[in-house]
Amino acid sequence: MAGGRTAGALDAGALDAGAPWDAVIVGGGHNSLVTAAYLGKGGLRTLVLERRDVTGGASETSELATNIRVPTLAHTVGRLRASVHRDLDLKGHGLALMAPDVRVFAPSPDGSAVTLWDDTARTVEELRARSAPDARAYPAFDRLVRSLGRFLDELGRSTPPDIKAPGIGDALTGLKLGRTFRGLGRSDSRTILRVLPMAVADFVAEAFETDALRAALAWRGVRYCAVGPWSAGTTAILLQDGAGNDGGAAGDSVFARGGPGALSAALEAAATAAGVEIRRGAEVTSITTRDGRATGVVLASGEEIQARTVVSGLDPKRTLVELLDPVAIGPNLGWRAGNIRTPGVVAKVNLALKKLPVFPSAGEDAERRLRGRIVIAPGIDAMERAFDDSKYGRVSATPILEATIPSLVDPLLVDGAKPGTHVMSVIAQYAPFALRESDWASSAETFGDSVVATLEAVAPGIGSLITHRQVLTPVDLENLYGLTGGHPLHAEPGLDQFYLWRPLLGHARYRLGGIDGLYLCGSGAHPGGGITGGPGQNAARQILADRKSRWR
Repeated sequence: MAGGRTAGALDAGALDAGAPWDAVIVGGGHNSLVTAAYLGKGGLRTLVLERRDVTGGASETSELATNIRVPTLAHTVGRLRASVHRDLDLKGHGLALMAPDVRVFAPSPDGSAVTLWDDTARTVEELRARSAPDARAYPAFDRLVRSLGRFLDELGRSTPPDIKAPGIGDALTGLKLGRTFRGLGRSDSRTILRVLPMAVADFVAEAFETDALRAALAWRGVRYCAVGPWSAGTTAILLQDGAGNDGGAAGDSVFARGGPGALSAALEAAATAAGVEIRRGAEVTSITTRDGRATGVVLASGEEIQARTVVSGLDPKRTLVELLDPVAIGPNLGWRAGNIRTPGVVAKVNLALKKLPVFPSAGEDAERRLRGRIVIAPGIDAMERAFDDSKYGRVSATPILEATIPSLVDPLLVDGAKPGTHVMSVIAQYAPFALRESDWASSAETFGDSVVATLEAVAPGIGSLITHRQVLTPVDLENLYGLTGGHPLHAEPGLDQFYLWRPLLGHARYRLGGIDGLYLCGSGAHPGGGITGGPGQNAARQILADRKSRWR
């Protein structure tokens, strides 16, 4: 897939001007753009249809105020697959990535803080001042997370097997995964089978004694998800977050110059260079089928567009339940699709600040420590109590936060603003989508106040620095980006919605709904959510392989 147009694909896709499209992709999120670029490089006449006037979905940089730009939802892009970056020449299309040497700064209200650096030795040195046992345990824990993450990365790059009629390709994939599993060694191969179903609170407690360190590490096991640190399977979420990147125990903290929207712009440029056509303001209201095969889409304007292949970058629940005729998928699949778990609990708060806030626990090296992700999770029990609020339908009064100050790394975000201006991007949990829309209309700013109060506990006076504030509730995320339930990952990444079961058992091979020519390429497909490009790359590989076999 890394090369240019293949001769076989060109022969198969040669169309006259009046013929239908080879592929129509519904939605212009980052995975859709990845799929489109690969299909274009494979010689398919491809059309991307985006409802909004910008592409990229949640990977967007928007204007908070004049000359002040902020990541609208996602704020880091460190999980992007290196092969996607290389294959699509994203650097050549203007993407510049920046990785500060600090990964996580985790301040506590008691005035202490944990800092995790990209340099393991420096992290160990700082941990030693708090706990000698934790300092000794950290290198081994970091090695374990990296080792298990490499196996999950290999799993994520493979297409799940065909459970009804496995073929030689599935056998070869199984052999390859088997070799990778054996490569873990006796100890790690036993460990991964033991820890995947574990609560992440137990996983970090096996290695560390300090509650603040446990919480800083466990956060990635619950981020974006309707789970708490004591929920089963959250260790698997943590390890998936470290798959295929240099995150290790601390996780990656990589920014795109110009914000995450710069990644979307580079992907769009790569797709356009491959011959892909992109139409904005084109809302798809239904996917058409005939005799068990996808035939195209219908737009809100009434226009019908025919295509040999239809690819959905939307979440699987919305695709199956809202865009397809219930008769086409049948009552059983319709019922199963309706039960895909999408319980959004994430709100986003974007702030413009008059100057850099003061975090007393950061000390004299504050500006450097604040360049990565700032995690405000005082302890495991505090995280669990915040989750309990959302579990019972309440907005947490003491939310768990992951914040970044991207303008420290990328001054372009505040270019032209008053000197000293900074932006802060805050992911806030737990804020349940389950509140009625009318309730959120009156609760959004109150929740924003709770976020600021939580920040005040570790950065006194930050409230007085705020010049502009934007609060995006889970309902806003659904309305803006089409995320069912406001879930940023398109579906919960629990083990019951992982690998063969993502999005549903029997529909994990990117072919969706039992309908010939219909595919899923978004975060609801294997290997799951986050800005990785993985589902889009995998889906494109499957589409091109299916097309090649069909035209032999």
